[in-house]
Amino acid sequence: MTVEVVQFLNGTGIDHRGRSLEEILAWPDDQLEIRHDYIQWLFPLTEPSMAVAGSPVLTEADVAAIRSDEKAQKNLRRALDRMRLFYSRTTHWLTPDNHNHLRITRIISSLHKLAQPVAALDFYNFAKAKVDAAPGSVTPRTLSFWEKAVQGRH
Repeated sequence: MTVEVVQFLNGTGIDHRGRSLEEILAWPDDQLEIRHDYIQWLFPLTEPSMAVAGSPVLTEADVAAIRSDEKAQKNLRRALDRMRLFYSRTTHWLTPDNHNHLRITRIISSLHKLAQPVAALDFYNFAKAKVDAAPGSVTPRTLSFWEKAVQGRH
């Protein structure tokens, strides 16, 4: 089991740079935009990150531990709320091939995998509504990744 990421999500651990969940959630929007190695900790997956080497990779034991940990589940929702606020207050991500599109795919996929499929669908609908209001801002390929992620197929 990757104890570090489980502890990070339940609020008792730190990430690979010594940052706590609370610290990251308190960052201003510009920090969330310019830093690229935190999203893998807030929304871990069972596949390695192609963007940040050494990011946590969940085992099935990790998935089970996070699914059954009330504090980790609550913190996933808090992380989702923070990212939703970020995407509500910024529009720079509404451009084709923006790196935030990969983050959104990760968020949806992680939530679905970690027992929050309703939250994954809600976030998908939120992001899709933003995209629908800004035609051409996201490629059809990206939208297909989001659709697969919300169905648990990504």
